[in-house]
Amino acid sequence: MLAVMKKILLSTIAVLTLAACEDPFDRKGVGFTGIDGEPRTISDVPGSAAFVPLATNVPAELAALPTIPVVTDQTDAEKVARVAIDNGGRSDTDAVVLTSRDTNLFLSTVSVNGTLYGVLRTPSNSSRIDNAVGAAFGRDAEQFTGCLPAGQVYRKGSSSRSSGFAVPLNCS
Repeated sequence: MLAVMKKILLSTIAVLTLAACEDPFDRKGVGFTGIDGEPRTISDVPGSAAFVPLATNVPAELAALPTIPVVTDQTDAEKVARVAIDNGGRSDTDAVVLTSRDTNLFLSTVSVNGTLYGVLRTPSNSSRIDNAVGAAFGRDAEQFTGCLPAGQVYRKGSSSRSSGFAVPLNCS
């Protein structure tokens, strides 16, 4: 019995002694981050992403902002979406500011007659951006809003450039 206790006690002491030599949360070396001093995330690598918003966690920052409630007598889906675009946030108090090459864009949520829309718009209706931005917004709506897109992307503008985009969201 004494021999078994000695083995357990010696093993325990050896493990505790070795554990005290290194911080268990300092995970440097092969298998964790590679060579010391290497960036730990892709955001630490300059030029790793073509589009990096000013916001660090867009869905969390968007969730912290109030949803803009709007009531309209419109029933056509495209017209309701345009109402959402017109009422989308235009400042950092009601929208998340995203930077692009041409202009700042504002991401907000608007509830029109009880339907939730993710809205991406320019600062004014006279500012226009390429419609490819709207297609990318619809495709990546979940990444930006934290909700699944529940329909097509609607735009306000011409066939090539628009001032805003709206996509219905399913957040359940």
